[in-house]
Amino acid sequence: MATANRLLTYTTGWTSEETSDVIDTISQVRFIWKPLVFLVCLIPATLVVGDAFEITGRLGANPIEEIQDRFGYWGLRFVLITLSVTPLRRITGKNWLIRFRRMLGLFAFFYILMHFLAWLILDQSLLLSAIKEDIFERPFITIGFTAFLILISMAATSTNRMRRRLGRRWQQIHYGVYVVGFLGVWHYWWQVKLDVKDPLIYAVILIVLLGYRIRVRFKKTIGE
Repeated sequence: MATANRLLTYTTGWTSEETSDVIDTISQVRFIWKPLVFLVCLIPATLVVGDAFEITGRLGANPIEEIQDRFGYWGLRFVLITLSVTPLRRITGKNWLIRFRRMLGLFAFFYILMHFLAWLILDQSLLLSAIKEDIFERPFITIGFTAFLILISMAATSTNRMRRRLGRRWQQIHYGVYVVGFLGVWHYWWQVKLDVKDPLIYAVILIVLLGYRIRVRFKKTIGE
C-alpha cells in the first residue's frame, strides 16, 4: 500500500510538472515568440515602403514592377513557410510550432494581397478594361488570380468560429493551400519565362513538402 501511494505521488508530481512545462511553453509562444515573429514577418513590407520613400534604399529602374515582384516573392515564400510548419512539428515533436501556422498563413495572404493591389492600382491604374484583358488573355495572370481567389476563401474562414461552423468542410477548404503553392510557382515560372532558376528552387521545395505529406498519408493508410 505504501509503495502504491509513493508511486501515485511520483506519478502525480511528474504529470503536474509536465503540465506546468506545457503551459509555460504555450505562454512563451503567445506572449513572446508570436509577437516577435509577427514583427519579423513585417520586415519585408517595411523595407518595400522604406525603399519607395528612399529611406532604407531604392527600388530601381522600374519601381512599380519591383514593388509587385517583392510582394509576390514574399507571398510565395510565406505559402511555403506555412506548408512547412506541420512537417517540422512532426519531425521535431514540437507541437507548439502549430500555433504559428495561422499567423504565417495570414501573412501569405497579406503579401499576395499587396502584390495584387500593386498590380491593380499602380500597374493597371484601376482601368477595368485593362484588368479584364490581363486576367483573361495572359495565362500567368489568370493562374495568379485563381490562386488569390483560393487564398481569399482561406483567409475568410481562418477563425476558430468559422472552423467550428464549417466542420469537415473547413479542412477541405484549407487543403487549398497546396493548390495555391502549385499555382504560385506556376505563375512565377511563366512570368520569368527564360531564367527559371528561382522558380525551380520554389518548385523543388514545394515537391518536397507535398512528398512528405503524401508519405505521411500513405503510412497512415497502411497502418489502418
